[in-house]
Amino acid sequence: MLKIMVTAPGRVNLIGEHTDYNQGLVMPMAIELAMKIEAVPRQDRRITASALPLNRQAAFDLEELAPVSGRPRWIDYIKGVCWALREAGYPVPGADLKIRSSIPIGSGLSSSAALEVGVAVALNALSGTELPLLETALLCQKAENQYVGVRCGIMDQMAVALGREGHALLIDCRSLEYSHIPFSPEGCRLLIVDSRVQRSLGASEYNRRREECEEALEQLAKITGRSFPSLREVKPEDLREAEGRLPELLFRRSRYVVEENRRVEDSARALRAGDYAAFGELMKGSHLGLRDLYQVSCAELDLIVETALAVPGVLGARMTGAGFGGCAIVLAKSSVLEEVQARIREAFQREGWREPLFYSTGAGAGVTVQRIQA
Repeated sequence: MLKIMVTAPGRVNLIGEHTDYNQGLVMPMAIELAMKIEAVPRQDRRITASALPLNRQAAFDLEELAPVSGRPRWIDYIKGVCWALREAGYPVPGADLKIRSSIPIGSGLSSSAALEVGVAVALNALSGTELPLLETALLCQKAENQYVGVRCGIMDQMAVALGREGHALLIDCRSLEYSHIPFSPEGCRLLIVDSRVQRSLGASEYNRRREECEEALEQLAKITGRSFPSLREVKPEDLREAEGRLPELLFRRSRYVVEENRRVEDSARALRAGDYAAFGELMKGSHLGLRDLYQVSCAELDLIVETALAVPGVLGARMTGAGFGGCAIVLAKSSVLEEVQARIREAFQREGWREPLFYSTGAGAGVTVQRIQA
């Protein structure tokens, strides 16, 4: 019997936050925390799934894939992948899936994208379908957008599918062009710090930011007499022309996006040159923009960044993800990681907050598949 073993990593975004839905640039990387999916074929048209981290089981018939209504469950992501593959004309075989994961759920490290991409790759391997990884990522995004009902960009699925060990992934969200950027700082590690703050404001504020960016485009067109398809096309000189006429809030949002795209470009240059100190400075600038201009940080994330940057040997730190909770990342020399963690724990304790969680990682591999003939 054929058995498929898939490893699908989580991801973290190094720089380029809230730029994806503005057709901008992002630079995520796959991390060493990963989801492992074991798939074996069935003779009928059913999918069974055991999520071992959740101690949950579920099953569904492949002929009954009605879209989700209400809050999605973990099994809906698997159903969505089956639906998207079928909609694209690819065969979807019956299968038994066993899922194990070291990716924390709800921490903004893309456990859902890992599940989607991992299941898609496993089912394609069972059916013998040779599907390019970029197309796999796009189908998984379609599953999440149209079936599960979550309005996500393409970054997460591309990072999971196309990541490369020792590299970040520079993605142009307008053209979907991508390139692998070296990310293996000698003697350094990336520390992911989970604030454990649930993003209660996240969904409503995230949607509001998207609306503000769309409104800014309309106003900029009226002020300058030029049409901009997205904030990606807006230049610093366009903002200077609009300053004082564009409402202050919309000016801040636009300025952040324009500057963040520039920081991603500068980061790619710095990393290609092996200049991790310069990249660390760009991380700091990104956090300040997210805090002051885009206003999506929170007290806990700010404290993590501020505390980490006070430790000698820390090159850079910033919040990562949508904001209002979730994670921050710290680029630091391996020799000071324990001190950074201790200081952040102490700072949280002084505030009376829950102890944060820490994950140390390098740039991991993207999705991999192994075929075992038993």
